[in-house]
Amino acid sequence: MRRRALFTRTAIALLTTSALALAGCGSSGPGASDEVQVWALQDAGLTPVVKASVDRYNKDSDNEATLSTYINDAYKQKIQVAMGSPNAPDVFFNWGGGNLAQFVDADQVEPLDDALAKKPEVRDAFLTNVMDTAKIDGKQYGLPMTGTQPVIFFYNKAVFTANNVQPPTTYPEFLKLVDTFKSKKVTPIALPGSQGWTELMYAEYFLDRLGGPEKFAAIAKSGGAAWQDPAVVKAFQMCQDLAKMGAFGTNFASINYDNAGASKLLATGKAAMFLMGTWEYPNQLTNNPAFAKKDLGWFQFPSIPGGVGEPGNLVGNPSNYFSVASGSKNKDAAVDYLTETVASDGYIEDLIKSGAVPATKGADAKLAGKPNAEFNTDVYKMVSTAPAFAQSWDQAVAPDVAKRLLANLQKLFLQQITPQAFADDMAKAQ
Repeated sequence: MRRRALFTRTAIALLTTSALALAGCGSSGPGASDEVQVWALQDAGLTPVVKASVDRYNKDSDNEATLSTYINDAYKQKIQVAMGSPNAPDVFFNWGGGNLAQFVDADQVEPLDDALAKKPEVRDAFLTNVMDTAKIDGKQYGLPMTGTQPVIFFYNKAVFTANNVQPPTTYPEFLKLVDTFKSKKVTPIALPGSQGWTELMYAEYFLDRLGGPEKFAAIAKSGGAAWQDPAVVKAFQMCQDLAKMGAFGTNFASINYDNAGASKLLATGKAAMFLMGTWEYPNQLTNNPAFAKKDLGWFQFPSIPGGVGEPGNLVGNPSNYFSVASGSKNKDAAVDYLTETVASDGYIEDLIKSGAVPATKGADAKLAGKPNAEFNTDVYKMVSTAPAFAQSWDQAVAPDVAKRLLANLQKLFLQQITPQAFADDMAKAQ
């Protein structure tokens, strides 16, 4: 599971579960005059990649970088306290969007535009729609340092073949599939609805397909009345309608993602489809390898007739980011580390070896011939050609707003709140 590393601020998947720890090259504490302190998450896939980048940098540079890694919740607490203090790191991991914006608003993050102007090969190495998530008020405050993970539909090919149906491209076709699978006593869509973030994906895609990415961009920028836009209310209504018609079965509220319950429903043919981030693919490879290699398929969220959002638009996790603290005593060295590492061939190759899909231009050529090349290349094509790639809402808004959003979503899917009441309540959130 990779979703919690890249998709919310409340938990991280693929994290080791050990206690708060320091890893990598060691440290004498933030602010040391002769070293660049790099803070990142402790992640089974990512940590070796970042540590290798530190080792290479120290070998090739006159400066020295040291890496400290932390488990998710401890990191969130530590970075909140450290930023703006003498104990801030020089380079720090963040989720982009609202998570990064809070530090930018407090003048605690160094803009990278001047440095990137001097190194256009670094600036131009990344996909634009991924870079944009770390762009605040027109300035670039972070560079992608993890793989890209959009949300897509997974499906059970054997179930589709048995019912003589194909993946849908439009929402009416999708609704017909829901009816078909219901009539065959197959749950149309697996949904781990005990966690609101799994339901958020539907609201995100419905709003994008109905009104385009601009509708949520207005919410992320100002909130308030933007939540009450007719397209937002309609997106909430479509979520509720889908649940009401039985698309997720009758017990989705008791299904959890973290114990792989929904994933198992798909793999065993008890469910036909599953909307989830692309971290679900390695999850299936690990837990249900025979199914993953033979019968696991995928497709993008269908278009909605009459909607203005382009069918190639994506939502999910564009990436995670490294940024430089504006109060760094080693700011030039910190910027140098960042611009010398995350776009380098070695870093990109290490990401691919970890199973990630890099957010760099031309990565499809490097993915060819590697393990899981078909899936990873398809994901890369989706991302690199997407007209827009919206960050998950619970990352793009402030933490207290995200908490309110996820709680209301669970009520919405259980018919405990109307779409208009949902929108009205979110308009009050600050």
